[in-house]
Amino acid sequence: MTPLARAHRRLTAHPLALDAALAAAVLLCMLAGSFVDPREQGVSWELRTPDPLSLLLIVLGAAALVLRRRAPRTVLAVTGVLSVVESVTGDPRAPVAMAAVVALYTVASTTDRPTTLRAGLLTTTVLTGTAMLAGPLPWYAQDNLALLAWTGIGATAGDAVRSRRAVVQAIRDRAERAERTREEEARRRVAEERLRIARDLHDVVAHHIALVNVQAGVAAHVMDRRPDQAKEALAHVREAGRSALDELRATVGLLRQSGDPEAPTEPAPGLDRLDDLAGTFRSAGLPVQVARADHDTRLPAAVDLAAYRVIQEALTNVRKHAGPDARAEVSVVRVGPRIEVTVLDDGPGDATGPRDGTGPGGTTGPDGTTGSPDGGGHGLLGMRERVTALRGTLTTGPRYGGGFRVHAILPLDTPSASEDSA
Repeated sequence: MTPLARAHRRLTAHPLALDAALAAAVLLCMLAGSFVDPREQGVSWELRTPDPLSLLLIVLGAAALVLRRRAPRTVLAVTGVLSVVESVTGDPRAPVAMAAVVALYTVASTTDRPTTLRAGLLTTTVLTGTAMLAGPLPWYAQDNLALLAWTGIGATAGDAVRSRRAVVQAIRDRAERAERTREEEARRRVAEERLRIARDLHDVVAHHIALVNVQAGVAAHVMDRRPDQAKEALAHVREAGRSALDELRATVGLLRQSGDPEAPTEPAPGLDRLDDLAGTFRSAGLPVQVARADHDTRLPAAVDLAAYRVIQEALTNVRKHAGPDARAEVSVVRVGPRIEVTVLDDGPGDATGPRDGTGPGGTTGPDGTTGSPDGGGHGLLGMRERVTALRGTLTTGPRYGGGFRVHAILPLDTPSASEDSA
């Protein structure tokens, strides 16, 4: 940093000292202008002795500039009055109007444009008119016209500085808003990604762990009396564990860096694996009937996965909460531009509380509103998040006469599907 830049930085940090230095510089200029006088012929100069009143007005005008930042309008009024007094009484004249020009510049640079126009017109009219009408020089004298020019320059320069400051500040504000927007967008994306990962892990782990728990209980119960059935149950445990590991590996693989050759490429599950899903629950002792009337509709990947996960979670809740004698019915129906998924059971439920921590049921629409708030579970909450993300509707609640009902309506024309087709 150069010495001049360091000095400017220090003066900027102390505005009162900067104004005092400016006032001193203006004082020296006015004193120099009051002691010299151009000859009428040629370009030479000669010394003159200003009036004591003129010197006093010069000193007062320069001293007022020290407070130009704190009270710009007051300083302009004071220096304007001093300039008017000097124009009427000064002979020979002293350049007190220089202080008024600096004060006018300060007002223009610290206020708005309408105020600058009013202050500039008033100052120019008063100073120039007084000098022309009541001054010792003829009205057409060059010094009188110079007042008009200098006051106009002061107002114009101050307005230009103010406009530049406003433009720079607007650029800084836009940059700060853009930075805040980027940070908020990044936080939002991170939060959405965390929710997606948590939802996927819950769907993968909860389903298979529930089946493992049921089959392990069966094996322990019949180990001594029916070892063949116990071996079959343990085989189901092994199969469920292997399936859980495979799906967990596929889910975790999505978090790997792009281009990693070890990342799995197995497609996400969909309704084409519905029969296999129902078979795992049948092997766990839950009778499941599947009815499909979707006419072999080719679903978008997001809709296919959401429908599969809704059925998986609903059947898992039936196995966990509906009781040992419950039966489940799964239906997938194509209705116009929508696919409707329904999971019913006839179980009386258990005494541990509502299904998956939810209340008596609720409805979630495309806007994300729910008819009944969720409790502490995550299964139904995950289903709602999946369905609402596709602008669908999810209805859950107890059935009349016993049992529970999960009904999801998923539109086939989803944002992701539109993007894929494009």
